[in-house]
Amino acid sequence: MSAEKAKRRVVSTGGAFPVSFGGTKPLALMAGPCVIESREGCLEIARKLADMAGKLDIPFVFKASFDKANRSSVESYRGPGIEMGLEILAEVRNTFCVPVVTDIHEPWQACEVAKYVDILQIPAFLCRQTDLLVAAGETGCVVNVKKMQSMAAEDMEHVIGKIESTGNKKILLTDRGTSFGYRNLVADMRNLLIMREFGYPVIFDATHSVQRPGALGSGSGGDGKWAPALARAAVATGAVDGVFIETHIDPSKALSDAANAIAFSKMPGLWRELTAINAIAEKSKI
Repeated sequence: MSAEKAKRRVVSTGGAFPVSFGGTKPLALMAGPCVIESREGCLEIARKLADMAGKLDIPFVFKASFDKANRSSVESYRGPGIEMGLEILAEVRNTFCVPVVTDIHEPWQACEVAKYVDILQIPAFLCRQTDLLVAAGETGCVVNVKKMQSMAAEDMEHVIGKIESTGNKKILLTDRGTSFGYRNLVADMRNLLIMREFGYPVIFDATHSVQRPGALGSGSGGDGKWAPALARAAVATGAVDGVFIETHIDPSKALSDAANAIAFSKMPGLWRELTAINAIAEKSKI
């Protein structure tokens, strides 16, 4: 491994509302609903999260998808689509003065979406798609890549190389669980430590790590009650720079990943716990 890769880079969203990941920066939070369900609902949860971030001094990035293109069933709700979705995300960004992250699924989307958000997210199933990674890298935007559920953490080096080939080194690496048989995931904390060795900031996706893909037949199930415990465990490794959490005012009514989302009412208490754990783990960060 090169000396350059061994360094712990700091990656910042820049722009009007910068949030930094890595180095000695505070633990960052990426949070929001799985998918934009409505303008009003998206603004409501964004307001609550932004208020919480302000009160608890959290480096915060709002997350929501304008299109969930990898749903289990063709009948599953996917979102409002790119045009309306980006309008809503831009409104969140400008109203609450927070950076925004959203998924892209096709290379042509990268340049268009980068006009409205601060971080382009590559879904786990697509993290080997060279054209998508290159297109995202070429925007100059921060790129958050989720490790594929069936892929070894060591193989993320090749994913990094594809983005770096564009000259873009604003990369975040996210673990969202590893396939363990059919319709089950496990959170292997070694993945966080392995990906940390590449030098880029590492994020732990607590809510997708408890997902049970396809467990409901036409949709995914999950064990959302375990997500806080996994978040605490991940932060305790000392290898993460941020935590990704899907949250909802009422998870039982969520149109996507209802089984995994954490109720917003539990977020402030959970973040206080994670901050306290991170303060202890900071001394052992790799």
